[in-house]
Amino acid sequence: MKTEHILIIRFSAMGDVAMLVPVVSSLAEQYPHVRITVLSQPFAASFFENIAPNVHFMAADIKKEYKGVKGLNALYRRLIAKKFTAIADCHDVLRTKYLRMRYKMSCYNVAHINKHRADKHRLTRRDNKHLEPVQSAFLNYADVFAKLGYPVNLHFDTLIRPQQDDIDSLLAKLHIGAKAEPWIGIAPFAAHNGKIYPIEKTRQVVSTLTERHPDARIFLFGGGAKEMDTFAQWEQQLPQCITAARHLRGLHEELLLMSQLDVMLSMDSANMHLASLVATPVVSIWGATHPYAGFMGWNQKAEDAIQADLPCRPCSIYGSRKCHRGDYACLNTILPETIVSQIESHLD
Repeated sequence: MKTEHILIIRFSAMGDVAMLVPVVSSLAEQYPHVRITVLSQPFAASFFENIAPNVHFMAADIKKEYKGVKGLNALYRRLIAKKFTAIADCHDVLRTKYLRMRYKMSCYNVAHINKHRADKHRLTRRDNKHLEPVQSAFLNYADVFAKLGYPVNLHFDTLIRPQQDDIDSLLAKLHIGAKAEPWIGIAPFAAHNGKIYPIEKTRQVVSTLTERHPDARIFLFGGGAKEMDTFAQWEQQLPQCITAARHLRGLHEELLLMSQLDVMLSMDSANMHLASLVATPVVSIWGATHPYAGFMGWNQKAEDAIQADLPCRPCSIYGSRKCHRGDYACLNTILPETIVSQIESHLD
């Protein structure tokens, strides 16, 4: 009898792939006899390599090695040798549509994600909004497996369970002693302006936290050139600040640090999802986007999502649209003190 073997395809940004983790973990636990291979971009290896004995990760660089139709054909030839019995397209873009078309032509069991685009349009349209929650990405992923004959009950707590040796190694890399004070993560950047709280106001949040909690450690998350320049200034002005990327190497080490935080402050960005995967509470800030679009972090609480009550919100699913008001009131009207208070609710 042929071994059941599911191929799961999800490329895209880190946050979208991170949201697949609780679903794959649940699937693997509930169907231990089924082999599962996750196909994604190389950065996602840390999410899946050690998630369960029956889960394997397969990297595909779709921007270089497997670029274009020629590259996808080469990738398909590589995949077909794995003898999958079911194909789960959890992305539904041109690349994955092409791959699943090839599999359908060979009569494979294939299913793809329903992103509920019409519901998201009604949620974000400028006039006559339909302000109701859209089904979450977690449930969208789970529906794909149900179509393939593998219904999933979502159950997940944390991606990593660090041992004392892991913690000791982390402390050594950060050049700090044993944790005896609050550890707070700050991830102030995102891919689009519609999701970024004004940096000077975030600086006020950090400054207030250091004044009220002088023994706290503030870990700054982000790795772009602009981000590192900003963090360097904050480190000079506020000695409690430590830029994580200056000391740690790779996603696994950042996840390890996040698992030790008392709380993380993040935009609607990948860092919200990363902290969620290691069961860390996240105070999230939402501007042009909205939790109703289905991208709230795993097991995060609604009261920790800070947002302004404006009739124009949400105007975008991904925060990429230009503000039609021109002032980003959705972000600028949120007071730093509101954010500080919500963070402090996790420090009692």
